[in-house]
Amino acid sequence: MIRKPVLLITGAGGEIGHGLIQRIAAEGTYGILALDLRPIEPELTAMCEDMIVGNILDTNLLEQIASKYEVAGIFHLAAMLSTRGEFIPEVAHEVNVQGTLNLLKFAVGESRNAGANVKFLFPSSIAVYGLPSVATKDAAGKVGEDQFLTPTTMYGVNKLACEHLGRYYNFHYRQLAADRDHFHVDFRSLRFPGLISAFTVPSGGTSDYAPEMLHAAAKGESYDCFARPDTRIPFMAMPDAIDALMNLFKAPAESLSTNVYNVGSFAPSADEVRAMTLEAFPNAQLGYETDLKRQGILDTWPADVDDTLARRDWGWAPAYDAERSFSEYLIPNIAKRYQ
Repeated sequence: MIRKPVLLITGAGGEIGHGLIQRIAAEGTYGILALDLRPIEPELTAMCEDMIVGNILDTNLLEQIASKYEVAGIFHLAAMLSTRGEFIPEVAHEVNVQGTLNLLKFAVGESRNAGANVKFLFPSSIAVYGLPSVATKDAAGKVGEDQFLTPTTMYGVNKLACEHLGRYYNFHYRQLAADRDHFHVDFRSLRFPGLISAFTVPSGGTSDYAPEMLHAAAKGESYDCFARPDTRIPFMAMPDAIDALMNLFKAPAESLSTNVYNVGSFAPSADEVRAMTLEAFPNAQLGYETDLKRQGILDTWPADVDDTLARRDWGWAPAYDAERSFSEYLIPNIAKRYQ
């Protein structure tokens, strides 16, 4: 039986998965194998070679995939997000870390079978950072990849652990073994800021106060923001996130100086998000009711990130600043959703 070459996308039904499937299908270079706990929309399924309903913790399922498909690259998007992870941290660790470990081991096998290093794209997060105080956050400005890596959430701990696992599988896997494989996992990770999509509903992330504000305003519902008005973290429009993943996927290995890259776009305060939302929806009822626990997490995340390495190594440059994100992408598409 000849295995079919595909790109495997886990968590395909999530915010990033929607855009990634559409982009890869439009380019037409690779077939797509989508994997999620639930079926994805029929129009997205139609763009895929196959859609598998299953769990990344199921190693038997991964063995079945390996027997049928030749996986040329992996976009590992499946994860339990930050807010939910704080209620069931042990389950979050199992999904986020053990699931990633299962896929890294799977990728090693695919590299060995193909005789080439399989690319493993991993979306990490600004949740890996843990600044100790608001004063430190204000003074730090744009934070680099190697600063303040003391996360305070299980999600951040998990993401940082997976970055280290990726480096290990890239450079040191079975380093003392006499029969160590020549081929390895080509691990590439992006630390995303808060991502805002115009086409999917916010799903409980700690940064979701921004899209929640927009969706509530478009629906004509009142909304009390759980973050303080002065809260500032970096954000990115979903088209730029898809661009970043694809550009890093295509970058020559020799141009990369690290396995993990910051990518930034714009960094408004919560009140600036509110003002931009009110400009489009002037009758919206948008207030504040600060959730001190979630605010405490936001205060440990940087006000912005230094993405110099991504710009230098593989030409990262966001197409959407705050004004364009709201006026051309978010406002018209979210408004259309609720018309």
